[in-house]
Amino acid sequence: MNDIIFSSRVFKVVKRFITGRSGVQLERHIIVHPGAVVILPELSDNRIVLIRQHRVSVDGELIELPAGTMEPKEEPIITARRELIEETGYSAESVSHIMTFLSSPGFIKEEMHLFHATGLIAGPTAMEDGEKIESLIVSLDEAMKMITKGEIKDAKTIIGLYWLHNKQA
Repeated sequence: MNDIIFSSRVFKVVKRFITGRSGVQLERHIIVHPGAVVILPELSDNRIVLIRQHRVSVDGELIELPAGTMEPKEEPIITARRELIEETGYSAESVSHIMTFLSSPGFIKEEMHLFHATGLIAGPTAMEDGEKIESLIVSLDEAMKMITKGEIKDAKTIIGLYWLHNKQA
């Protein structure tokens, strides 16, 4: 049985019961998210397009790969193409799926789909109201140093950058 405790535009919190080893019913609360994409935009000179944006949840700015929440019944690749343009202004000739991973399976039901975008074409951004995003274009080596120095803390970004780093190694 699932009881919806809270519902918002982006996610809901549900209460679920599981049976423990002792046979006792245990209550769990889970955040159910529709899924998201993360895009690794690589320019023709092998530099990476990152973004800097304010995140309310950490009350500060984070450096990340562009990403966004999927609309209901939207295919991940459509979300990836849309979010890339919205957040960076770039469109891509090629967008390829790399992997799907779970963001934090201990309490969140959210799949993240990682895409590699190449053949980038600059254009205007289409940010949502409330978004304040700045693009940062760096080499992969610079991005890896930013991880080491703790300047990049976002897990989805670290996963994407390490994937590209290992691919090029």
